Amino acid sequence: MLFIAMISSCTNFSFSSNKNTQALDTIVNFSSVDTSPSFKVCDSLIVKEEKSNCFRNTIHNKIGEELLKHEFAIDKPISEIVFVDLVIDSQGSILLKDIESSAAIKNSLPQLDSIIALSVNKIPKIYPAIKRGIPVTTKYRLPILIELKE
Repeated sequence: MLFIAMISSCTNFSFSSNKNTQALDTIVNFSSVDTSPSFKVCDSLIVKEEKSNCFRNTIHNKIGEELLKHEFAIDKPISEIVFVDLVIDSQGSILLKDIESSAAIKNSLPQLDSIIALSVNKIPKIYPAIKRGIPVTTKYRLPILIELKE
């Protein structure tokens, strides 16, 4: 009797998942981060956009300062944009991935790539980007205007 009562009452027990539970947030946008990489000077900023702008401005200034230390001899004026691809890993190390420039710049300034590489190596410690509380690797493409006059 007890066995029959237990079998017939099994319909009262629900072995399926509860349909009233809230779905977990499993969709992750891999094209953005919660907190962008930053330098020590940018740490005091709270607003995400201001912190990101501080990072970009600081890295542009650091590379620009190094480029200004060098003198370039050219035949004709140059005004072009060079794209520098940087990877900042989850430990804050910066790696020069690629330098994209026109053939005119490569012919006129063959040493530019090595000078940019040295400039990137002199960039101070970077705090990595954060996504959901975890340090992540990010890639940045920095446009650098090369403007030289005779």
